[in-house]
Amino acid sequence: MSTPAAIASVTATLQHLLVQATSGVDITTKPPAAARNGGNGNQLNLFLYATHVNTAFSNSSMPGQVRNGESGPPPLALVLKYLLTAYGANDDDISGQGLMGQAMSVFHDHPVLGQSDIEGITPDSDLHNQIERLRITPDVLSLDDMSKLWTSFQAEYRLSTGYEVSVVLIESTRSGRSPLPVLKRGEQNQGVHVLATSSPVLSGLRFPNQKPGAELGDLVTIFGEQLASEDIMVRFRHPLLDAPIEIQPEDDRSQTEIHVKLPGQGDDPEVGSKWPVGFHTLSLVIRKPDTPTWTTNELALPLSPKITLTSPNTVTEGDITLIIECIPRVWDGQRVALIFGDRAVPPDNISTPADLTELSTLTFSVANAEARAEPYVLRLRVDGVDSIPVDFSSDTPKFAADQKVTIT
Repeated sequence: MSTPAAIASVTATLQHLLVQATSGVDITTKPPAAARNGGNGNQLNLFLYATHVNTAFSNSSMPGQVRNGESGPPPLALVLKYLLTAYGANDDDISGQGLMGQAMSVFHDHPVLGQSDIEGITPDSDLHNQIERLRITPDVLSLDDMSKLWTSFQAEYRLSTGYEVSVVLIESTRSGRSPLPVLKRGEQNQGVHVLATSSPVLSGLRFPNQKPGAELGDLVTIFGEQLASEDIMVRFRHPLLDAPIEIQPEDDRSQTEIHVKLPGQGDDPEVGSKWPVGFHTLSLVIRKPDTPTWTTNELALPLSPKITLTSPNTVTEGDITLIIECIPRVWDGQRVALIFGDRAVPPDNISTPADLTELSTLTFSVANAEARAEPYVLRLRVDGVDSIPVDFSSDTPKFAADQKVTIT
């Protein structure tokens, strides 16, 4: 309803109230440093020194502009802060104090600005049509606040008091949304389905051998509550996938723990082309007869690449070339680096064959590789997830031989 001219309209309305209530007094709206401007008579100066945003009205639509079910942009809701200063004729303090008493009495008797007070004061503000009324409230300023104000005005202090006018609602120029009314709720017009049962909730994941991430072929343990239902599917999402992947969990399950096996190459020769490396989200999908499908909260599941060094694992120091194979395959747009010692080496080339059963081959050039007694352990980092360079086949974990290179 109100336009940006509403701020000026409030100031003009307050000035008009003071003019009507006083006789022979100059009512000005100037900065304190310029208020007197050579004058020497009775004067009241009303200065707007700050505007604050009213957070309550800033979080809702414009009052009176939207109906239930509609949404509109919030208005610019402002609180205006004024400083009222009194000047007596010939700078007489007694006269100034009398003027201050008159002005404060006017604002005390007009705690709310009505439509008749505002209409016609300034053109094109539409402030008088605002549903929320404007309230004038004394603003108590401490001695420190007043000192800072007058210091910033660079003017000699005169008897002053503060007032606050709220709330001025300036309508947004953005358009709102007005959806069609609802004709029925649900397919059978029965409203919301309410189930007298607890919904599953996920709390954590555990990977085999306490690994930091999962690999294709791993059995992942899912922890939570109310997980024993037979109507559960495990859903995996990734930004590079057009659609989520859903897997049936294993049969052995309890209320607090279920297991899901990620497919390996033995289960699906093309699995390396279907699961991108990186962070997936894991959730449960519950489908019960005659009830809507719903999903649980999501957990982050890092899917690590498995790598194999195909170039010689013993080379002479200097500039060397390393070639590795990776499953899952590297997808277009993924960020790839080889962690070699304390260096992150970008790939020279990534070869991904058209045959979906084959793996990605990556070539890296490492400049000035230095010889040392211990071999370098290689890790491939794809979209922030590292390969796991550990061999868990024996009782004592060790670094995998096909993920180490020795520099002589």
